[in-house]
Amino acid sequence: MREYGIVFLIGVAVCFSLTPACRSLALRLGAVARVRGRDVHSSATPYFGGLAMLGGLGAAYLMASKMPFLSRYPNVLGDSLFILAAAGVMCVIGLIDDVIELNAMMKIAGQMLAAGILVVGGVQMRWIPWKSGIIVLDQAAGILISLLFIFLCTNAVNLIDGLDGLAAGIVAISGSAFFIYAYWLTVGEGLVRATTSAFVTIAMCGICLGYLPHNFHPAKIFMGDSGAMLLGLLFAASTISLTGQIDPTTLSGGGQGLFVAYIPLVLPLVALGLPFLDMFVAYTRRTWEGVWWFVADKQHLHHRLLQRGHSHLRAVMMMYAWTALLAYSAMFLGLFPSWLTLIIAGVALVSTLVFVLFTGRKTTPEDA
Repeated sequence: MREYGIVFLIGVAVCFSLTPACRSLALRLGAVARVRGRDVHSSATPYFGGLAMLGGLGAAYLMASKMPFLSRYPNVLGDSLFILAAAGVMCVIGLIDDVIELNAMMKIAGQMLAAGILVVGGVQMRWIPWKSGIIVLDQAAGILISLLFIFLCTNAVNLIDGLDGLAAGIVAISGSAFFIYAYWLTVGEGLVRATTSAFVTIAMCGICLGYLPHNFHPAKIFMGDSGAMLLGLLFAASTISLTGQIDPTTLSGGGQGLFVAYIPLVLPLVALGLPFLDMFVAYTRRTWEGVWWFVADKQHLHHRLLQRGHSHLRAVMMMYAWTALLAYSAMFLGLFPSWLTLIIAGVALVSTLVFVLFTGRKTTPEDA
């Protein structure tokens, strides 16, 4: 646990230190978020926060490779190296988009390129629980499911990045719950405590917290697509790697091994429940209105909270609270499976769904 703590602190310190330099670079290159009709910021703000995050992630990996415990397991460092490479590609695609604004198809192609690096490196789904058993995926199925999962996580985080501090805070809260689950699962099951999932997740939490002081309202810098897509990729990679390094047939869960086997796949979806629900509602709404699902608008959940009269800070805090409720309910369900924790997690999920679907909005000139 001590080495994970050091990885976390390195991610915080390096990302925090690099962010001002990345801000200056963005200003010199003219990579700034100009005010558009669908935006909520009132002045042009530099991008490249994602570049500082990538630097923090790289520093965390270098530190882990020198540590006596984490460096002892080649599969952890090997998988993490492919994840770092994929994160680098994803960040570069985002940086290009922040400078010249790529069209949707080019951005998706870049996301698939980064995802392809992961699956080629062996970071892919190995199994899924199904009915009363476990289905071991063949290579083709594992690759397809992995690519889809990475795509969904990447774009869910990207879409929620609409208010100062929102995306980084939500990912940090969700990631902390997933790290606790991934670590204590190995402790409770007597497994090796060094996993790619725990390492990537704690490093991800570190870079988010290192970045947040610069991004909290009023933001001095935006992460841009380079940061949002990077965080989505890391969350997906941590989930996928957990399914590759833990044999579900060995999970006890108090006699509920199959139930526990669902949690590594379900927990990230629930922990990122707000981004996923917001993405689903946005894609459905746009399709219903006869426009492409990737056409941006000003009707996301955070927009609707502002339109109801909540301040910027209050809207962010509300979404933090709902994220924590979802993520930690699912985490406790995974660690202490029982009817009580299942009911609590179910209530949290249903109440959040109601919150997302029925948060009303006022029509604004931008929506007309």
